[in-house]
Amino acid sequence: MRAETENRMNGIWYGEDPSPLWLRGLVPAYRVGQKLDRWWQLRHQPKDLTDACIVVVGNLSVGGSGKTPLVVRLCRLLREAGLQAGVISRGYGRSEKRLRLVSAGSDPGEVGDEPLLIAQQAGVPVIVSPDRCAAARALFKKGVQVVISDDGLQHYRLPRKIEICVIDGHRGFGNGQLLPAGPLREPTQRLHNVDHVVINGDLRVPLPELETAGLQPAQMTLAAGLLRPLEGGQNWRLSQFGGCRVNAVAGIGNPQRFFELLRGARITVTEHIFPDHHLFSRDDFARMDPDLPILMTEKDAVKCRKLGLVNAWFLSVDAVLPAEWEAGLLQELNGLLKSKGSRPRR
Repeated sequence: MRAETENRMNGIWYGEDPSPLWLRGLVPAYRVGQKLDRWWQLRHQPKDLTDACIVVVGNLSVGGSGKTPLVVRLCRLLREAGLQAGVISRGYGRSEKRLRLVSAGSDPGEVGDEPLLIAQQAGVPVIVSPDRCAAARALFKKGVQVVISDDGLQHYRLPRKIEICVIDGHRGFGNGQLLPAGPLREPTQRLHNVDHVVINGDLRVPLPELETAGLQPAQMTLAAGLLRPLEGGQNWRLSQFGGCRVNAVAGIGNPQRFFELLRGARITVTEHIFPDHHLFSRDDFARMDPDLPILMTEKDAVKCRKLGLVNAWFLSVDAVLPAEWEAGLLQELNGLLKSKGSRPRR
């Protein structure tokens, strides 16, 4: 049922289905609620974090845009530059609410799939908590210099030095409407206040809002790595599956991006779409063709490792960004760490 609801809403938000009148009628109430929530959060920002070096990676729209691979890349970039980084996250869908340090062996149901993936890939401390401010404090106590918030662009209670807005180049801002009639959490005028915009993939839709905001976006590509087995076995290059038919599993915000990547490698795809952050069980795979291999995203794989799946692989991907953009961001962060200054947020 949840997958059907997501597909229906995506058809309205990002497809050609018209937004029903009753959804459009709820937009004014959402707009008022969003403004009140922002006002309250800004009034309750903790003063002890005002000078902290916090980078927020988020988006304006609902659904996956590529934040997690970008966060991983930023962590690796900071490590290579000799800076101590750490990540905070709410941990969407986790079963417990207390503050928790994520390890590579954590249960995805307890910490969330994306924080677990970041902990496994980035090699930095990751803390999940519904209170991002408390999570940031815990990281700074561990000696972290730069805290990266995975999502949280709309979590205004958390002070931040740098905001990075990620946009899915394939879907853009959809129909351009606010929730629930469209996918936008905030109006696109919010772009005037962010520091950087990163476009994930080729830009397939016009985004005049970027020019209006005077922003020069950086383009990020996701480079396909190896296909790695869930259980012990051999790694394969994606091209080695060319000409094969597979069960393609995706429980992410934009599953078609994964399917297109496979088709681009001449793989015939039988699509199996699940809700974003879906907690998999063996039953989810029972109706799939047992003679076909299973290919899935790395985010989904962290929840499937203990299911005993055979003939199953996940595709690792790495975010690639312009070298000049990365160098500029490092220069900006080093300047902030030296000055301890913080520009006010409007």
